[in-house]
Amino acid sequence: MLDKLKHLTKMKSFHICMLIVIITIILFVVGVLVLRYSVEGETNMPFELSKITIISSQEGIDDGQTDTKWSFDVHQANDIYLYIDKNNAYNKTEVIKSVNIDNFNIEANNKDNIKLYKPDAQEEKVIFKYKDEDIVQSLEYVGDTESDLKNLKVANQGGIIAFRCSNNNVTKYKSDEEEINHSELLKKANIDNESLKIKLSFNLTIKLESGKEYQAEVNIELPTGNVVENGNTSTEITDLKDIVFKRIRN
Repeated sequence: MLDKLKHLTKMKSFHICMLIVIITIILFVVGVLVLRYSVEGETNMPFELSKITIISSQEGIDDGQTDTKWSFDVHQANDIYLYIDKNNAYNKTEVIKSVNIDNFNIEANNKDNIKLYKPDAQEEKVIFKYKDEDIVQSLEYVGDTESDLKNLKVANQGGIIAFRCSNNNVTKYKSDEEEINHSELLKKANIDNESLKIKLSFNLTIKLESGKEYQAEVNIELPTGNVVENGNTSTEITDLKDIVFKRIRN
């Protein structure tokens, strides 16, 4: 019996079979690791997306017509704030070079009316204005000593970035009333909340001074809550398990 085993192990076909088995095991292990990474992504990043805050509102913008006391183009705005925090469990020192938002995809009934705005650099009292020069297709917040939304800066040890997704010219509203409550314009114009629905996705990329880059796709639905009935609504999203960051550069 022992002689047969020795003879078998010396056969070329045996070595080929063993090689195939070893390669199969290696490919299986690699496949499991790749699948796990595609699902879980990076599990110990130096910086993490900790929270998304969405503030939905409505506003009437004077359209310049004078046949009534008030004449507005009614916009429905969604201000989106992304919180990037340092991961205290990460045992190395890293510095944020920039945080980028791009590759926007929008699904909505009136897609052509939906615009993306950066914070306005000139206005002191509000963060966003409906200025054509503030419309963007992508955003880059540069790392600095502290966050500064107006000047597109993010603290290099973690900070806040923001942009606006606005459903412009949802409707027109005219009135000769003495006073107008902007939070009721959509309701008075008989707009239903379902017609305002937007599915927004974008890539969020955290770039470090060390050269590492991490990227995730973020998907959110707008507006938050029933903005037609409530006028202004907000929500904080802290369950971010579906947002998976992967390293795209070492």
